[in-house]
Amino acid sequence: MPELKAGEASLGVQAGEVNLKVQAGEVNLRVQAGEVSLAWRQWGEGDTIVLFIHGNLASKDWIELAAPHFPRGVRTIAIDWRGCGDSDKPAALPDFSNYSIAQHADDMLAALDALDIGFCHLATHSTGGIISTRMLLKQPERFGRVFSLSPVGPQGLAFTQENIALFARMKASRDFARYIMALTAPSLFEPDSLAAGAPRFRSDIGDRAGLFDHIVEQVCAVSDGIWFGTPDTLTKEAASGALKALMGTITHPHLVVWGMNDGVIPEADLKEMAALMPHCRFVAVPGIGHCLNLEAPEIYAGYFGAWFGGLSG
Repeated sequence: MPELKAGEASLGVQAGEVNLKVQAGEVNLRVQAGEVSLAWRQWGEGDTIVLFIHGNLASKDWIELAAPHFPRGVRTIAIDWRGCGDSDKPAALPDFSNYSIAQHADDMLAALDALDIGFCHLATHSTGGIISTRMLLKQPERFGRVFSLSPVGPQGLAFTQENIALFARMKASRDFARYIMALTAPSLFEPDSLAAGAPRFRSDIGDRAGLFDHIVEQVCAVSDGIWFGTPDTLTKEAASGALKALMGTITHPHLVVWGMNDGVIPEADLKEMAALMPHCRFVAVPGIGHCLNLEAPEIYAGYFGAWFGGLSG
């Protein structure tokens, strides 16, 4: 039996390198993926397993308000990337190779191995989309359906020096980081406040305000491998064109959902995915920015449920 302390319980499962810690009502799970320990959590139970892969500057918590609306019979797992959320934050190598898209994909595959998950479906957001592309190409038989919210597609995403300078400014200023994050979820804020550079929540958004503020705190704590490694590796993916050339070979059914006020992901990239990938459907949602899972979690859950509900595994 594990040792129990007042207010804290811990459980170690050596075979899968899985640890559970419960303290002050909060559940944190950890899984060893190679040299890093990754934080994860889950919602629901069932034979259908969905892995949620978050985007850059993000975390597993982005589906917290949506998950209670997911269909019965679905077990949803979300894992923080290395450098994000509650996962380990190793120092970045000079070439950012330990924060590459390929490395994040390998981390997710290793985590699935440690959790003894041989087959699952994928739900992704933003940069999680291109991470999933590498996973699908590396182990195609391991995955079923894919639900991609405003994904960085196989085309990659080229960053300019101005974009990278913006990330540096976000790292240096919490207020500026909050402003830029607000621009990715514009429907949560009064339009005049965004125009003035001082985001003010709309009065009717309820729990979404608290989740957004929690997310901003997480953004400010990501590693340099995320701040600067992600722009570097996404630009390299775009310049390579290797994944884009393989789009026609990805036969996993994809549902791609994009907010029409998204200023991050070009609509043309997602339409290209739908045109070139054999089983890919594209849906545009009006009134939403880059973050449907934060801006309208019930609507996000509706697409999630329509895509994954009722599956046999």
